[in-house]
Amino acid sequence: MTQAINSTQALYRCLPAMDSLLLIPQVIGFIDQQGKLWIKSLLAQMLKDARQQIAERQSLPSWCLDISNITTELASRISKAQRQSMSPVINLTGTILHTNLGRSQMCEAAIDAVTQVMRSPVPLEFDMGQGKRGHRDSAISTLIHELTGADSCCIVNNNAAAVLLMLAATASGKEVIVSRGELVEIGGAFRIPDIMAQAGCKLVEVGCTNRTHLKDYAAAITENTAAIMKVHTSNYHISGFTKVTEEAELAALCKEQGIALISDLGSGALTDLSRFGLSKEPMPQQMLKDGVNLVSFSGDKLLGGPQAGLVVGDAELIAKLQAHPLKRALRCDKMTLAALEATLMQYRNPQTLDSQLPIFRKLSRPLVELDRLAQTLQQQLADSSIFDITIQACQTQVGSGSQPDVLLDSVALCFAVNPAAAKGHSSLTVLQLDKHFKAASTPIIGRITANQLWLDLRGTDSDSQLIEVLTTSLLRFHREMGFHREIGFEEKTGEAAS
Repeated sequence: MTQAINSTQALYRCLPAMDSLLLIPQVIGFIDQQGKLWIKSLLAQMLKDARQQIAERQSLPSWCLDISNITTELASRISKAQRQSMSPVINLTGTILHTNLGRSQMCEAAIDAVTQVMRSPVPLEFDMGQGKRGHRDSAISTLIHELTGADSCCIVNNNAAAVLLMLAATASGKEVIVSRGELVEIGGAFRIPDIMAQAGCKLVEVGCTNRTHLKDYAAAITENTAAIMKVHTSNYHISGFTKVTEEAELAALCKEQGIALISDLGSGALTDLSRFGLSKEPMPQQMLKDGVNLVSFSGDKLLGGPQAGLVVGDAELIAKLQAHPLKRALRCDKMTLAALEATLMQYRNPQTLDSQLPIFRKLSRPLVELDRLAQTLQQQLADSSIFDITIQACQTQVGSGSQPDVLLDSVALCFAVNPAAAKGHSSLTVLQLDKHFKAASTPIIGRITANQLWLDLRGTDSDSQLIEVLTTSLLRFHREMGFHREIGFEEKTGEAAS
């Protein structure tokens, strides 16, 4: 196989037959472990890729030249195929609640709770006291009453679903009044007017973008009005010449007119966020005190739990939601409910939230700790790298549409190409390093700004893990690019390399 090959047809003839591949001892071992059908399909794909390379580049892939290369290539493909798509990553993007990276991380209590319900039968819809069928939202409803004072609670799979169900169950075929300044669009082109149309409601816009008065709402009420809806503008901020009608004023008007006051709160904070350096966020408990009949909010944003949508408020209205046909389509499974219940239990002691819930642990981490971590990383990496590695002040955003006008001070480790160290490699860019970090066994995800790769350290979960992954990944990058021989990288990071 190693002799010069002068024709395309000769290259094709050099490809091993499937039968011969299946007789290789190491391949037989893979078959015993993984099953013949799947291993054969991987080998078939290897041969298909080889034929394509011959057709396009008139060359054989390196694995064709030696049996050991064949088994190495097969092992690599097995490993890649078995890697789960949702493997852990290190989020150093500067956005804590990153929608594309799964938003809130679960607290340990929630992780334990989900593990338990996955292993065993649980009373999801069984009343242990009565010995008969119960309701899957009962436990959460009891907790929500304890934490917010709400009469009852309905749980669905996200806040968009909560808004849809809330409107469909209380106002289908009728009018719902909303301020023009609150007709928001969130990620994925989810718009309040569109969701109202899906729920069968007629949207009635009142006021102006920046100012809506109580008299605007009052003038719009007709005999076909079912509700006034407030929408928390959590993903943008209007300042200057503005006027917002408060919930307490609207509640009095709604009570007088015999209509409901409902609210899409969005992010859903259950604790005062000002102690974490954030702006105060409207909370469900206060809105219920002000007379709002139904409040919906997310479980996986500022609440710090799993993806879920909660609607809390009047028992009579919640009963309508529970009885609506959409509820069954939108309901949560046992794992979501277990994680949500365990998360809500942490709110019984608000003073420990910053140690129990990952989101608050990250938001409350002192700047001095982040600076100390940055210096440690810089000292371990900078002297042996072809990149200039600097420490820069930066700002972290909460993310997922929460508190868009609030940024927390943070510290970033920044990588920029050092032309002197990278001489002879003029094509080197930080984009290559970024791709390499993303391809690591534990990917590191940062952001590229002004030709630098920024790693915002407020997002790290484990300092020791980050140090190990960064050191190992950077060493591997230098090896693959051929730089370690030029700058003595192996000798200076020999401990990490071993």
